[in-house]
Formats: sequence, structure tokens, C-alpha cells
Amino acid sequence: MNNLQKLGGVAALFQAIIYISAFVFFGAFWHYPASANNAQIFLFLTDNQTILSIVNLTMYVIFGLLLAVLVLALHQRMTIKAPVLSQMASVFGIIWVGLVIASGMLANVGLNAVISLSTINAEQAMTLWLVINTIVEGLGGGNEVVGGLWLLLLSIAGLKTIELPKLLNCLGLLIGSVGILTIYPAEILTEIFGLGQILWFSWLGIVMLRSHKI
Repeated sequence: MNNLQKLGGVAALFQAIIYISAFVFFGAFWHYPASANNAQIFLFLTDNQTILSIVNLTMYVIFGLLLAVLVLALHQRMTIKAPVLSQMASVFGIIWVGLVIASGMLANVGLNAVISLSTINAEQAMTLWLVINTIVEGLGGGNEVVGGLWLLLLSIAGLKTIELPKLLNCLGLLIGSVGILTIYPAEILTEIFGLGQILWFSWLGIVMLRSHKI
């Protein structure tokens, strides 16, 4: 097994862990006061700025860096037997990397700007907060079209090359299709994509660490 395949396997497992941690954090520990007034919301954001910044850094930036390693490792794995599909998948994979990392940096810079502005003009700060959230969701939080295309093309290449287990590729086809469907703004589709990615990343990581070739 070469080093890039090992690194790809480790990256995939850490991506699964990040997904799980995000679901746990926002499901059990993050109690955003959506119905509160502006002053209460800004107080909440100020009190939780550090933890939210860490979560954004982990969920977007670190995830994106790990994704870059995985995209390269899978391209290396597929490119000999399916060069065109592998290249097409890698293009969308790298675009996804950029969108995810950009989302995290925008989220943290925007959070700091909103908190600073809230002490001067609360109404403008709330407008800015809504704009930032909308952009972050559009780039990499609530729209998984690019990631879905990467996974779909990768799974098709996997079925052609037999470089990954058939059932894993079938799961990838399903989850990738759901990701593409998130172009329609339905939260349930995003959640299904996220949960499916946990299983897919975990399974893929184990496969890649066991052997560079199935």
C-alpha cells in the first residue's frame, strides 16, 4: 500500500468523525435562540464565538483539507482504468474542496464582523448575519450539488474499475444522487446526504487502509 492511499484512508475516517461530531454538536449542544430579539442573539454569539469559530474551522476548513487528500488518493486509484471518469470526478472534488474551505473562512470572518458591528448598529449587524449565513449555506452548508456530483462520478468509476467494493459504489451512487437533489432547498435531503456520507467515508477509509487494491 503506498503512502497516498494510507493518507486517503485516514482522511476519510477523520471526515466521518467530523460529520458525526457536527451532528452531535448541533443536535445536542447548540441552542441557537432563533426566536430571540437581536440583542439576545448577539449576546449569544458573543458568548459562544470561540466554540463556534472552532466548529467552523473543523467542519469546513479541516474537512476541506482532508477532502483534498482523499480526492487525490482516489484519483490515483482510479485513473489507470478509468482516466476520463476519474478526471471528471476529481474536477468536482477539487471544486468542492474550495467551496468548503471558503465557507469556513467566510463563516468565521463574518462572525467576527457581525459581533463587532453589533455594538455599533444592531440592525445592520443582523442584516449582515443573515447575508453571511445565506452565502455560507449556498457555498457549502445547505447545498451539496458539487459534492454529490463528485461522489456520483467517483462511484461510477469505481464500478467500472472494480477498485472499490461494489456495495460501497452502489451506496455512493445513492448518496451522490441525494447530494445533487439538494439543489432543492429541503433540509431532509441535506441530512440524508450527511448521514450517508458518515457511512460512506467510514467504509471507504477502512477499505483504503486495508489494502490499496480490492
